[in-house]
Amino acid sequence: MPPRRLLVLVLLGFASGLPLFLTGSTLKAWMTDEGLSLGTIGLFSFVTLPYSLKVFWAPFLDRYALPGLGRRRGWMFSMQALMAGALILLALSQPKLGLARVAALALALTITSATFDIAVDAWRAEALDQKHLGLGNSIHITAYRVAMLVSGGLAMILAQVMGWRSTYLLMAACTGLGMVGTWLAVNTDSVAKAPRSMKVAISGPLEDLLKRSGIVYLFAFTIFFKLGDWLAEAMTMPFLMRGMGFTKLQIGTVQKTTAMVAIILGGLIGGWMLMRMSLRKALWICGFVQASSILGFWSISLLGRHLALLVAANSLENLAYGMGSTALVALLMGSCNRSYTGTQYALFSALTALPRTLFAGMTGFMADWYGWKLYFPVCAAAAIPGLLLLLLYDRWGLAEPEASAETGEIRPT
Repeated sequence: MPPRRLLVLVLLGFASGLPLFLTGSTLKAWMTDEGLSLGTIGLFSFVTLPYSLKVFWAPFLDRYALPGLGRRRGWMFSMQALMAGALILLALSQPKLGLARVAALALALTITSATFDIAVDAWRAEALDQKHLGLGNSIHITAYRVAMLVSGGLAMILAQVMGWRSTYLLMAACTGLGMVGTWLAVNTDSVAKAPRSMKVAISGPLEDLLKRSGIVYLFAFTIFFKLGDWLAEAMTMPFLMRGMGFTKLQIGTVQKTTAMVAIILGGLIGGWMLMRMSLRKALWICGFVQASSILGFWSISLLGRHLALLVAANSLENLAYGMGSTALVALLMGSCNRSYTGTQYALFSALTALPRTLFAGMTGFMADWYGWKLYFPVCAAAAIPGLLLLLLYDRWGLAEPEASAETGEIRPT
């Protein structure tokens, strides 16, 4: 893979992952500092709804281009600029005094971030040939998770030292790295042409998916594979800060050091597994590792506040994320038709994010009802449906991709 393409994948992956914690666990940590209730903090998970709804405007991005940089790059660049603006305004807000303003700005940030994801995912599927797709996805996911650690672990340390306002302003400045990646990215307009009409852009992707045998199983797996992870992640920060008394500096230091190594290692292991074994076997292994990683936080609730336990639990969680996401993205991106990449992958990723939005919004109340010692086992149990669906893998209608002799297009069979 050319060094420039590698650099672009890193920068765009970083840009894609940066906003997620800034509207998720980091924002919840800020709200925890402000003394807001667990129920209110949990309800803020609903601001991530655009990640699940983005499929409704993805056809618009497939069909139309903004002037100047091409169909994919134009949308990427403009959304990054809007993301930076939303972060600046969020930095100038106070959750306790202006909760509605914070909610509106967080929602604006997730809308622009979700739209950016549509464009960058489609660009990646079009810019990478089948030979480099697995490696490219692994690099993207690793950079994505590193960005989450920057906006999570590093942001926690910075908030302890310089306050939340300066931290969010610095995160806004970090979006400039992603804009450099967009500028360096190749234009893929010649690789996949835009649908000839808006009607085709909307109906074509759905018709293509619905005519496939076993698509219902694939949709269900997409929803449930990371359900346990999303439920656990939604309340991890309040649990560590309010439930166990860890400081922002302790949490941030762990996430910036051992967790960083774990996520990179997880991405590399996931990529290695995809080269060495079947996708089905990789999904099985990664699914079990994901479910097991949730129990690391359960052990903290049982054994008490010990820094070594925090290091172990956080490292295992990040290792599992890198492995599981690499395998899942390989499955979903390989299931897309290149003619409708933006919309089809937006649909898959929206289904993946759906539990994080619909179910995670109630996690604050769940934590109050169950207590921390029962909450995380419940989250681990929520991973079981995804694993059970793997027993029906033969009915999904999946096979290795093959190249069309006429167009060279890679398509699922």
